[in-house]
Amino acid sequence: MTDVVLRVRDVRLKRGARQILGGVSFDVTRGALVALMGPSGSGKTTVLRAIAGLEPFDSGTIAIEEVTLGGGATASPPTLRQLRRKVGFVFQFHHLFEHLSALKNVWLAPVHAHGVAPAAAEARGRELLKTLGVEHREQALPRELSGGEAQRVAIARALAVDPPLLLMDEPTASLDPGRRAELGELLRRLTGEHRTILVATHDAEFARYATRVLRIQNGAVVG
Repeated sequence: MTDVVLRVRDVRLKRGARQILGGVSFDVTRGALVALMGPSGSGKTTVLRAIAGLEPFDSGTIAIEEVTLGGGATASPPTLRQLRRKVGFVFQFHHLFEHLSALKNVWLAPVHAHGVAPAAAEARGRELLKTLGVEHREQALPRELSGGEAQRVAIARALAVDPPLLLMDEPTASLDPGRRAELGELLRRLTGEHRTILVATHDAEFARYATRVLRIQNGAVVG
């Protein structure tokens, strides 16, 4: 039986009279690297935000493993706490805490939001930074990091509680072609460790690294 990590069913969202999502449905299986492609304004970032519990939607359902979000209702605090362990999100502009080192950016949330012991969280943070090739930058502040380094730190932070699903919004927006290729290979390696990744992108060259491509147009997945 196929191991489905993410199920999106008939998700709809309007802002005023404008339809943002018009019945989005798709599944993502464990270990897949899926590119959600579409032009600016097509709704792909909104889909990611809805999956992460950051964007309420009007109707439909989103299930990440056993955690389900329903349209038209605000998720309860216990559901959101469960969701934070299921989904990691790497934002387009990273949003690292500027006054904290790379390492502390990674281990802060597990300690304060999930009750992980500081020593265990720090050890996990170092392991992730090493896996992502930036362990030598663990004491650097975000302003001291290159764009590629900051992105890898942001990925480490998103993986700090080992969520089954990683979401990334336009990850190649500020990367040159060489760094895009490095990121593509890195994400392939991560899915090889049974991680599941959904990437919103308009970068067709980068989407070649995906195991599957979904296209969103006018608020609906068309193939």
